[in-house]
Amino acid sequence: MRFKTSINYSPNFSTYRRTKKNIKYIIYHYTGMNSESKAINRLTDVKSEVSCHYFIKRNGSIILIVPEAYEAWHAGKSNWKRDKSLNKKSIGVEISNKGHQFGYQNYSKKQIQSLIKLSKYLIKKYNIKKSNILGHSDIAFDRKIDPGEKFPWEFLSKHNIGLWHKINKKRLEKIRNLSILNEEKKSFFKFISKVGYFVKTSNASKKIMLVKSFQRHFRQKLINGKIDQECLFIAKKLSKLR
Repeated sequence: MRFKTSINYSPNFSTYRRTKKNIKYIIYHYTGMNSESKAINRLTDVKSEVSCHYFIKRNGSIILIVPEAYEAWHAGKSNWKRDKSLNKKSIGVEISNKGHQFGYQNYSKKQIQSLIKLSKYLIKKYNIKKSNILGHSDIAFDRKIDPGEKFPWEFLSKHNIGLWHKINKKRLEKIRNLSILNEEKKSFFKFISKVGYFVKTSNASKKIMLVKSFQRHFRQKLINGKIDQECLFIAKKLSKLR
């Protein structure tokens, strides 16, 4: 391990030991609390029934909360591809950020530097695919919005962390907000289903949440829940990259 960690173990984990083959995903979260100390206390409080494997502070320090061999309780009800309840198959990383409720912040440079080191270590150790490096909102779009639209997915992709479309930005700007046909909207959901999103819902409000989740990850300039030509183009590109 080429990064330093301190230890602050949580009692909140499942006691069976996982093997390397069990672990397929990295899930990023923000803490969404108004102080770093409160977030750490919650993750290590037996009453909260939540935890993570790693916690990254604003200064870039990394804390080990739950050893990787054990299932931490960070994802909750979740879906990606054919997998459900992703706690069993993932490493959860909490990144200190007040979140949308308490004043959403840019992630610090030191946090991202530490996140890159940690992610590269995990990718190599568990042979994790780019399409399996996700945000909490990707796997639980109807409940969660973290790590949010300020999370630097594009920057991480330049370090071979996570999936990204790499489409020319000026080209995308030209088709932003341009409307599409109903049949093309159906195609959008087919494309993001191929990426991994759980699209089996007929609830209109949940479909909007799903589109917003996609936008927070792959079209961060505009989070409006509307499928336009830009979203369709990005989704089609991503569906071929898996």
